[in-house]
Amino acid sequence: MKEQWRKWTVTFLLAASIVFADESRADIYRYVDENGVTHFTNAPTHGRFSLYRKGNSPTSGQISDLGEIISRYASLFNLEEALLRAVIRAESNYNSQAVSTKGAIGFMQLIPETARYLGVSDPFNPEENIRGGSRYLRMMLDEFDGDLDLALAAYNAGPNTVKRYGGVPPFRETQTYIERVKGFLLNYRQGSGSRL
Repeated sequence: MKEQWRKWTVTFLLAASIVFADESRADIYRYVDENGVTHFTNAPTHGRFSLYRKGNSPTSGQISDLGEIISRYASLFNLEEALLRAVIRAESNYNSQAVSTKGAIGFMQLIPETARYLGVSDPFNPEENIRGGSRYLRMMLDEFDGDLDLALAAYNAGPNTVKRYGGVPPFRETQTYIERVKGFLLNYRQGSGSRL
């Protein structure tokens, strides 16, 4: 029985690694609706989507470059590097091809309108995405006088929502997001989180 359990566990782990490896290489599709809004997905639901970017997995060289990109923009925007890493981890788990159900894209999950405002022309490009997301995070920290909880709430739910509620909005998603980022931040500060 113990041997059978071990074989099942190994089979499950191998299958899971294949599934998650495929997820990180998913093709990205997009379409522009009648209102001019661009929609991205890795699972098209109708024929109006067209291939935007062919999925691929990062090479080890790209991963080491990523650490340099994070360091550069943390320094440029006067952010704690551990905070930037924690936000990326919470937003996309370091998947540059991530697309949320709300249309947020890339490492730092930039909404297309926000990406355009920040001068990000290709939100799937790791460097552009991290530059834009870092700048936006700095803007949120400045907007809310360095209050990390409010800045993270604004990054997640939007600054106008935080202002409307006079603090962290009563949305479970936003409250959980703040807790997740702060948990990852603590791990990165203590050096117990992975490098990426």
